[in-house]
Amino acid sequence: MSLVNIISAIGNNSSIAPLIVRDCGIEIPVKVGMTYYQNKQDKYIAYLGARERFTDEYAVSAVWLGGVPAIGKIADFAIKKLGFNPEISSKLYKEENFQGIKYNIEKFKTLAPKEVQELEKALKNADKYRRCLAGKFLAQTIIPVALMGWGIPKMIFKWTAYSKQKHNLKNNNGNFEKQQQANNTQIPLQEQKQIYPAFKGVNIGSLAELTNLQKLIMIDGGYAAGRVATARKRNEAYDIAFRMGGMMYLNYLFPKQLEKFSNFVSEKILKTSMDLDVKILADKEFLDMVKNEKFELPKTSNPSDLIEFIDNKPNAMFTKYADKFGKVKMLNDKVRDPRAYVDFKALGQFRNSIENFITMTQNGTGKAELASNVLRTAKKAKSVKTANILSNVVITSTLLAFGLPKLQFKFREWITGSKLEPGIID
Repeated sequence: MSLVNIISAIGNNSSIAPLIVRDCGIEIPVKVGMTYYQNKQDKYIAYLGARERFTDEYAVSAVWLGGVPAIGKIADFAIKKLGFNPEISSKLYKEENFQGIKYNIEKFKTLAPKEVQELEKALKNADKYRRCLAGKFLAQTIIPVALMGWGIPKMIFKWTAYSKQKHNLKNNNGNFEKQQQANNTQIPLQEQKQIYPAFKGVNIGSLAELTNLQKLIMIDGGYAAGRVATARKRNEAYDIAFRMGGMMYLNYLFPKQLEKFSNFVSEKILKTSMDLDVKILADKEFLDMVKNEKFELPKTSNPSDLIEFIDNKPNAMFTKYADKFGKVKMLNDKVRDPRAYVDFKALGQFRNSIENFITMTQNGTGKAELASNVLRTAKKAKSVKTANILSNVVITSTLLAFGLPKLQFKFREWITGSKLEPGIID
């Protein structure tokens, strides 16, 4: 992957790429070190706390990064076995202007007969197909939430309790094996159930139609709720709630707020458009077409003009870029995929961003100066946008890795009167 592609990926705050960079590469190692340092007055507690943090953070990342996509693939396989294509968007059931299942069936029946047959089956069996999609969604949310919020912490807590008991008995010259047998018989089953709160489930009736962003927030919200519910002590629950609340804000809201602010400042001070992705700004073919004034755009950002342009000019560079950047989905270089939903707002914003860049390169320049101005503007915009993206990652990662833990430790001392991990200390 090229440097431009990496910058583009980590600059997309609507994807998980920035989370991967921040979580696995920066935050977790720092958090583990800070946890050990915070508990350094008791070296054994420091060791257990750092071990818990390391195991917890990377286990959760493994579930999120590997488990969720794997569950999705398994669900897609099951949906195909039932005779449906999981690529059909459920949003198409709501007929809109210029798209919908019935609309697309009529429009594409000769252009994409195979895909239209899939749409017809999904239309005839709407309830069954919706249940399939709902099942996929629930599997991708309930299973990760249960693992991250309940399963992983319970296993870690058991490991810590086992290690503490073994350590204490060893220091007191006790017999660990005999004590283990005694503990297993001394704790009644009823009390054991009370030690670890049971997963009682959530209201899942209306979740199937949530957006990807809402799904992501819901998973992490359930994860946070699970961590608070499985806390070993009340003070630990407060400690975890503070950390999880800060984590969700810094992961999902703050990066977008910071991006919006930095782009606004850059546009005002440097007179540079921040709308386009760095991959487009570095694309030689795009810049050549702008220099030669050959880049054709839809007339306006209205849905009628957008869809007319995409469907009538599939070979146009705008259509190819819209496909490349996920604004539309093409079956090939001639036909748009009728199974995919078109977000006209996102497509219109994409069109306007390109128009803004073209207008900026043409302002105050003649044809003789246009070529050099296009390259200069693109280079400047790419440099500023790259700097904004990297500073966003650095600032957010610093707050997550250093700022939030330090605030959490201060909060812990205020609540408990101790610097030590509230769930581990006796």
